[in-house]
Amino acid sequence: MRLQVARIGKPHGIRGEVTVQVMTDVPEERFVPGVVLEVEPESAGTLTVSRARWNKEILLLAFAEVGDRNAAEALRGAKLFVETDEEEPVDDDAWYAHDLVGLAALVDGERIGTVSGLRQGDVQDLLEIELTSGGDALVPFVEEIVPEVDLEAGHVLMTPPAGLLELNQPEDPEAGS
Repeated sequence: MRLQVARIGKPHGIRGEVTVQVMTDVPEERFVPGVVLEVEPESAGTLTVSRARWNKEILLLAFAEVGDRNAAEALRGAKLFVETDEEEPVDDDAWYAHDLVGLAALVDGERIGTVSGLRQGDVQDLLEIELTSGGDALVPFVEEIVPEVDLEAGHVLMTPPAGLLELNQPEDPEAGS
């Protein structure tokens, strides 16, 4: 199975190192020198980790194929993947992002949208929901707000607090002021 383990951020320094947003629970296993990572978009081919180090709480990676800041800048936003035999997450309440994308988002049994992504954060993860009414919403992926994820039934059950789904939605210019 192809598993996303990181997304490349900005370059760090002049020798081709990059910052990465880590999307794995085991970075010490995924980013050791010699590991070959698949890159998306595919035009970038593969990258071989030559060095991995932590700078405070940010992981910095250097690749054998990337020798300078310009080459590192060209990789900004690229997704890094590994091939793995892992079929299921270790925890019962853990899911891969690709498991969640496409699930129906339900509130009180009614479909309000579709899960379009997962933003992984330091403190908590956010489900990206494409609303059927138009626009997008970010929903904290915590048990109090998303008490049920049913992969077999193809949905997530949500109990968002009032106003959460309307946050950051464009205002209706026709609405009274």
